[in-house]
Amino acid sequence: MRQRFLEFAGVAVTITLVSVLMATVAGQTPAPQGQRSTAQTGAVLKTSWGEPDLQGLWSDEYQTPLQRPAKYAGKEFFTEAELAELDKERAAKPSFGEKRGEKGTARDVAGAYDSAVFLTRRHTGRRTSLIVDPPDGRIPPVTPEVQKRRAEIRSFELALLEATETCKNQWRGCEGGKYTGVSSPRRFEPFKYYPTRFTTGGINRMDNPEDHGLSYRCMSGALPDFGGGTGNVRAFVQSPGMVSIFYDTGQGQGWHRIISVNGSPHLPSSMRFWWGDSRGHWEGNTLVVDVTNFTGKTDFQGSTDNLHLIERWTRTGPDTLEYVVTMDDPTTWTKPWTVKQEYQKQGNEFNRVYKEPRCHEGNYGLTGALAGARAKDLAFAEGRGPDPLTVEIATATNAALDDEDLDDLQ
Repeated sequence: MRQRFLEFAGVAVTITLVSVLMATVAGQTPAPQGQRSTAQTGAVLKTSWGEPDLQGLWSDEYQTPLQRPAKYAGKEFFTEAELAELDKERAAKPSFGEKRGEKGTARDVAGAYDSAVFLTRRHTGRRTSLIVDPPDGRIPPVTPEVQKRRAEIRSFELALLEATETCKNQWRGCEGGKYTGVSSPRRFEPFKYYPTRFTTGGINRMDNPEDHGLSYRCMSGALPDFGGGTGNVRAFVQSPGMVSIFYDTGQGQGWHRIISVNGSPHLPSSMRFWWGDSRGHWEGNTLVVDVTNFTGKTDFQGSTDNLHLIERWTRTGPDTLEYVVTMDDPTTWTKPWTVKQEYQKQGNEFNRVYKEPRCHEGNYGLTGALAGARAKDLAFAEGRGPDPLTVEIATATNAALDDEDLDDLQ
């Protein structure tokens, strides 16, 4: 099995550049994580107009889970010996597309999708979680309202899986579900929360675009973004009173973010945006950004239109950048929580021209999926095929992996 400990990313900036730097390919070893001081080292880097200079291409070189896995409870940092062992163990695990399921099953088809082309497997980070507050490294409990909504959504998802082989064989995706062998009477029930909110994952139905999550429509770019498996580069470009950040995310679903740093107030609360309304100011060498006005059609860990972020971007050295963000929403979590990431600067010499973010141009994939579903419906009505609700179309791409194959830190 080949190792993939490399940063595999592309990022566009305002002047249409993208980074495809692969540090390990160049023979470089990332600097030790979690040991850098948060104080500015040496002279403070400034722009020509006198503001702290955050410009450049920045990436997190390490794999750190958002929440601390239960097995590491009470442990904030790994030792050097533990890091070496974890890197070895993780390198030996199969990735998506390297392991197939039973031939001819939906599990097999899902396993055939070679997500390894898009995903990264980075060196293990020293911290056991990106969350630094609460100290247990876990997201605070959600409110009863969010618990209720999640339970309703999960119940609906499982109802549409009852007749599938996924539930019959208790494969991944049917956790908490049952097998009945017949289509659920909820087959034509509309999704309760649409159109005010979209599903965050797919359901086993293809009647309209809203039956599948935002990633299915190449709309998974989100704020905050902690750089999961696909893409993990931030490109900063500055001008007086303005900061632009390009986020390389998803399978070509990158997006630009504009932050006003000119003292202007937030827009009226009636104006809602996919990535919120960002207003920044400088506190010493730190860019502090207040983000409000999110739309209810997005969902971050259960939080929608009431999400409030306070971000702090600090250049801690010539090649290091610290990001600290606090998430607050009393309608979602019992208390605020904070994440910290540390970024390394990439070299511009590895850039290439990049025209625009792309996922599947023209959304043809979704058009084809809807057309294919109608063809299956017609075939079933004419007695030429199985009930479409007995066929799993929402199978996760990691369905062919066994529990021991999963990367606890991914």
